[in-house]
Formats: sequence, C-alpha cells, structure tokens
Amino acid sequence: MLEYVNRRNTDSMKWDGVEAMFGKSDLLPLWVADMDFRAPSCIGDALRKYIDRGVFGYYKVPESFYEAFINWEKSKHGLEVKRENIRFAPGVVTGFSMCIKMLTDPGDAVLISSPVYYPFARAIRANGCKLTESELVYDRGTYTIDFKDFEEKIVENNVKVYMLCSPHNPVGRVWTEQELETILDICRRHDVIIISDEIHHDFTFGEHRHIPLLGLASDDDEIIMLTAASKTFNLAAFQNSIAVINNPGLMKIWDDFAAGISLRGGNPLGYIAAEAAYREGGAWLDELKDQICDNYKYICSEMARFAPEVVISPLEGTYLAWLDFGSYLKADEIKDFMENKCGLAFDYGEWFGGEMSKSHIRINLATSHEVLEEALKRIESAL
Repeated sequence: MLEYVNRRNTDSMKWDGVEAMFGKSDLLPLWVADMDFRAPSCIGDALRKYIDRGVFGYYKVPESFYEAFINWEKSKHGLEVKRENIRFAPGVVTGFSMCIKMLTDPGDAVLISSPVYYPFARAIRANGCKLTESELVYDRGTYTIDFKDFEEKIVENNVKVYMLCSPHNPVGRVWTEQELETILDICRRHDVIIISDEIHHDFTFGEHRHIPLLGLASDDDEIIMLTAASKTFNLAAFQNSIAVINNPGLMKIWDDFAAGISLRGGNPLGYIAAEAAYREGGAWLDELKDQICDNYKYICSEMARFAPEVVISPLEGTYLAWLDFGSYLKADEIKDFMENKCGLAFDYGEWFGGEMSKSHIRINLATSHEVLEEALKRIESAL
C-alpha cells in the first residue's frame, strides 16, 4: 500500500532545497521529479539484509542484478536485452553528459526537441557543443514532431547527436511506433547518433505503451539507451543507472571512455535496491500509477471548474502534468504569481526551452491528494 511520507527536514532536495533553488523556504514544492511515497518494502528489506552484515568492502555486482533488469525489460516493454550490452552509469543525467563528451568535439551540433528536460541543454552547453533545437508543434496542449524541421535542422547544422526523451518530459507524450521509426530513419540517413533517455518508460497510461527505441533498431544503428529504476521506484539517491548499447562501435567508445575515468560501477546499495525493485516492486508500481492517474484527473476537474482556460496536456506518460496558464497570465508574470501570490514551487516552462512553453508550469503528480488540493486552493484564491 502506498504510504505518503512527510519529507520536510529530511535533507530532501525537493522539500528542503526549495530556498536554495527559489530563494524562499516557505513554498509548497511540486517541482523536481521525485516522489513523496515510501519505496516498496522489498527494497528496504533487501538493504537491511546487506547493512546487517556489517561489512562494506569492495562489491562484486551479482548476475542476479542483470537478470532482474533483463526480465523487467522483457516482461514490461518487450525488449530483449543482452547481458553483455549492459553498462553502468552514475545517473541518467551523468550518463547522457558522458555520451556527449565521448561522442562529440567542441562545436559539434547536438539536437533536442524542445521543450524538453532542461539538463539536456545544460549538458550540451557544458561540453562546448552547439545547442540546436527543433521545437515541437504545439496545438492546445498536444505536441507533435515537425519532421520537416527536424531533418532540416540536422542538415543545416551538420548535427552529430540527437537527444531523444521517451516518454517526453515535460509534455507527457509517449511516442508512437511510426514517430520513432521516422526519427530512426532520418538519423540513419544523416549518420546522427541517438542518445535515448527512457528513464520515465515505466510510466505510461491508458492505451499508450512505451516502445523502446532499441526494439525497433538493428545493431548497426547508433543508439545508446539510458534508463534506471530510480524514477520508477524513487531511488535517485543511489545514483545507479543503466546504459544499453547494441552497436559494437559505440560500445567500444563507451568502454574506452569509462576506462579513462576509472568508471567501473556504482555502490552496492544502488544495485541491491534496483534488483529488489525489479523483482518484487511490480504491484507497488501499479498502485502508484493509479494514484498518479487519480491526481491528474483531479487537477483536470478542478481546473475545469475554476480556470477553464488553463490548457492541460494529455498525460500519456511520465508523472508530470504540463499546464499552460497563458490565458490568465503573461509569461513574465508566471514566476511571481506562483511563488509570491500562491506560495508554490514549480518547474517553469521557460526552463525547458521553446517559445510556446514560457506560459507553462510542470507539476509533479507523485505526491498526496492533500498536497495537490492545497496547491490548487492557493491558485484558485490567487486567480
């Protein structure tokens, strides 16, 4: 059963890091994408068993960890993962930053589909690459890819790498097989390497199903898939993520780079937690997804009542709601309104890039109904 946890004064970035991020300590946080629910009991049980041994020397990753991940991907997403193609990354953000470092030279163009998870742009700039954007087409909450613009941007900028977000954060799209095939086809034609961030892949809703990009590709396709149990089971603190690489050339580049920085693996707690989650956390995840759906429906119904012109993007995937307040507030009014008039902390649309996103906020749905109820009461009162 899901258990909400009061995370104030627990060194939580989401709750106790609000002042550092927003300059005020009294904001109700619905920003960074982590959860306010206790992790599945199987994870705590596995960790306690390890801790109780009392010996914390060098750790050999058991084959059972890889088996648990392989079985999860096969049963949940139909993806056949080979053991020899799995690599460790200390977090998905670190993973795609490593990829940019190892696959590009300063000045190379890297393409993103904005608005998109803002660490993409940060990683591109931090590695001296040229940030290139193909903005998603926005139509009253629904987003699609402009493939003509997508290909033109690749050709005009001689793009080296495309960073795919699947499912897409923040707009909540779960890409269809046809959309993914088109991305693959264009990138093949122009020798573009794809970094596929699929960390939200366990969060899809209704008839929408996540399709791993590697499941549509051949081993010749230049793709690095990044994922983790961290988003699914709220294990981000363990910094244990996975890269899956089928292309032999890319695998050698990864291995050479990892050897150069002595990256051999993570700490035992991350492996133990992830394995337990993949083996026994399925029922907990189902309950969590029901809660997220209920929270999303609640936001939609309440907004329809007191702010019907707020446009809410359909929640196909992720646990993040994407709301457009453009009918009520100018883009440069959003921050002041939410923080100073409502006392709320959100991720703002302007962080994610794209001209059409500046009137948006992103709401973290992985919290209690009571937290969302309080947030919406404040917005209603301020409006």
